[in-house]
Amino acid sequence: MKEILTVKNLTLSYEGKNVLENINFDVQEGDFLVIFGENGSGKSTLIKALLNLKMPSKGKITLREGMRHCDIGYLPQAALLEQNFPASVWEVVLSGTLNKMGLKPFYTKKEKDIAKKNMELLSIYDLKRECFRNLSGGQKQRVLLARALCSANSLLLLDEPVSGLDPAATADFYEVICKINDAGTAVIMVSHDVHSSLSVAKHVLHIGAKTTIFFGTPHEYEIEQMGGR
Repeated sequence: MKEILTVKNLTLSYEGKNVLENINFDVQEGDFLVIFGENGSGKSTLIKALLNLKMPSKGKITLREGMRHCDIGYLPQAALLEQNFPASVWEVVLSGTLNKMGLKPFYTKKEKDIAKKNMELLSIYDLKRECFRNLSGGQKQRVLLARALCSANSLLLLDEPVSGLDPAATADFYEVICKINDAGTAVIMVSHDVHSSLSVAKHVLHIGAKTTIFFGTPHEYEIEQMGGR
């Protein structure tokens, strides 16, 4: 497997203070990395750095050759999103192709085909004319995931994607994410849902007060946790 993202000796600061120090991990093609950490441990700052929205104080984040930060499909926390904008499902998903358009003023058949493909993948094409704000929580999350896939080039970054979803919608979302991952898209998912996340993860990164507590496989993580009790 080839690495598509490498984080080496990364130090990140916030308001003049280091919030993360000497963070090291990598993501390979088709990987599924789950990131755990308490509130305030620096997960949000790390996400910003992965999206090139925050510059490291030290260390570096390297993407594979030919890949750009804007090629990372990103699904923010639901709390950070405007859930009531009066746009159709088709318009929301299609807007995910904007990063690929360059200076073109209008959507072309290429962008429309990408949007249609991802809507069909997530079984929401029949909702294309529905108003986004009228959808259920699970449907909205599928729409926003399809939007993120439209900008993704082999890597998806999900920030607590099941927060606020009911158990049925949560189970459905994990099933969809695993389907996408099995098809070859690497996933980085920030989560507090330890039990369910470990069942789908291929690697785990646990960050604590400023530093890495653990990076390895879910099995190794469970052994580590058991040993710490």
